[in-house]
Amino acid sequence: MGMPAAEIEAMILAAIPDAEVVITDLAGDDNHFAARVSSASFAGKSRVAQHKMVYDALGGRMGGVLHALQVTTVVPS
Repeated sequence: MGMPAAEIEAMILAAIPDAEVVITDLAGDDNHFAARVSSASFAGKSRVAQHKMVYDALGGRMGGVLHALQVTTVVPS
């Protein structure tokens, strides 16, 4: 089982509408991804809080249908 990259991107964008999201399938198996998420809404938040926003956007799918997600968050300049 896995989760398509497009679905991950759509869920993040639904929760963080101004985000720019780049998803990379690290293993080609729809289970191991990297996400680079850039959003002005991250400004002033700790890296932990930024990552929590991304994980919250996935609605509890981490560790289940989505096995692994490496998150990089960026505040646009």
